[in-house]
Amino acid sequence: MGRAFMCVAFLLLAACAVNPATGRREISLVSESREIQMGRDADPEITASLGMVDDPELQAYVTRLGDMLAATSERPALPWSFKVVDDPLVNAFALPGGFIYVTRGILAHFDSEAELVGVLGHEIGHVTARHSANQISRQQLQQIGLGVGSILSENVRSASGVLGAGLQMLNLSYSRGNESQSDELGLRYMGRAGYDGSALIGVFRMLAEASGGSSGRLPEWQLTHPYPENREADIRGLLAASGASGGTVGRDAFLERLDGLIYGENPRDGFFRGGSFLHPDLEFRIDFPAGWEGSNQRTVVMAMSPEEDALMTLSIEADEVDAFLALRTFLAGEGISGGRVSEKEDGGVTRARAPFTASTSEGNLRGEVAFAELDGRVYRLLGYAGTRAWPGHGPAVGRAIESFSRLDDPEVLAVQPWRLEIVTVPDAMSLRDFAARYAGPVSLDELGRLNRMAPDAVAPAGSRLKRVVGSPLR
Repeated sequence: MGRAFMCVAFLLLAACAVNPATGRREISLVSESREIQMGRDADPEITASLGMVDDPELQAYVTRLGDMLAATSERPALPWSFKVVDDPLVNAFALPGGFIYVTRGILAHFDSEAELVGVLGHEIGHVTARHSANQISRQQLQQIGLGVGSILSENVRSASGVLGAGLQMLNLSYSRGNESQSDELGLRYMGRAGYDGSALIGVFRMLAEASGGSSGRLPEWQLTHPYPENREADIRGLLAASGASGGTVGRDAFLERLDGLIYGENPRDGFFRGGSFLHPDLEFRIDFPAGWEGSNQRTVVMAMSPEEDALMTLSIEADEVDAFLALRTFLAGEGISGGRVSEKEDGGVTRARAPFTASTSEGNLRGEVAFAELDGRVYRLLGYAGTRAWPGHGPAVGRAIESFSRLDDPEVLAVQPWRLEIVTVPDAMSLRDFAARYAGPVSLDELGRLNRMAPDAVAPAGSRLKRVVGSPLR
């Protein structure tokens, strides 16, 4: 008994360190070199799955601001990296070791350079305070504690499942504490760089709008992030205590960077029209089974049955050049048994397909797989379900595989993404009047969120406002 406790005590003593951002002593089982390696390992997966915004000037702008802030932080020597990823969602996040990402979706909703700097500072705070590393260390220690307790106590052993669930809830509150701490650190770095910390108030209001306000939300204790309005109140308190408001805002310079930025989903990357998925750049289409829920990700398109018991995916097999050889390789996989192979060439598409069964650790599956060649690329179309559910879905999956074909609709092939345009208004006008004069495809409410204006609020002559230009998808 004593030996087990001594081992834990020795581990705690050996792992105690001073947090560089907070100055507090804490337990850390993750070294800085491991932090950096974790970030380096995950970065290629992030950029591959989300993609990078194809705007070198915008990328360089965000990198310059990020590097400036990181240089004022407590960990300036980390291999900091700042990237704008091609995602329409309002989001920003950090990986251990200094790898930070902002989406084009959140950039579109910022109103100034100071707001961007505030969010970059917040994400830098996650890294400098070692939040990811500390969370890993905490979870490891909790598991060690549960394990030792289970060895020593029959009561702990019988209750370990309940205790584990309780620890998960406890970690949510730690996550909320991390967010609040990163807000405070972001404010610190903004002040060191000479930016107006009160810009964070606008960020929190924007986040509250983007999250849909207060209706229908989960209680805050069930969330990893505090409510934006509570974060705003905390920042107001810190600003009042420190007198840190005032400094650079940089609204006009920032808005100039947004001019021409893609807004919303980019249809050139493919989009759903009903149950059909259309890809203008790659010039293909596929009709998924009726009623299935589709999802378009950068590396795979998926559709799930309404009962959530069958799935179909479409992806490009970058290393394959021949559909039949790709099928043969698939069917030779471990645990896979293939049925009769069929080949067909139609409309410029060559298909090789076969039914299969697969044995997995979760149970047996049945499905159909096809590899299709189009314009020098090989696509994999895969549909599967459990053995009992497959007979009810197999025919629909087969028809979807058969529907994969060349896209030849001129209107779809020519579709373009919506973009932001920055307009200097010649006269004082309300947002409602602005929307009428500079018509676009988004609603008045959405335009109000982009410009932080109520419909009847008036912008003075010479103000710069955002509009969205483009044609609605039909």
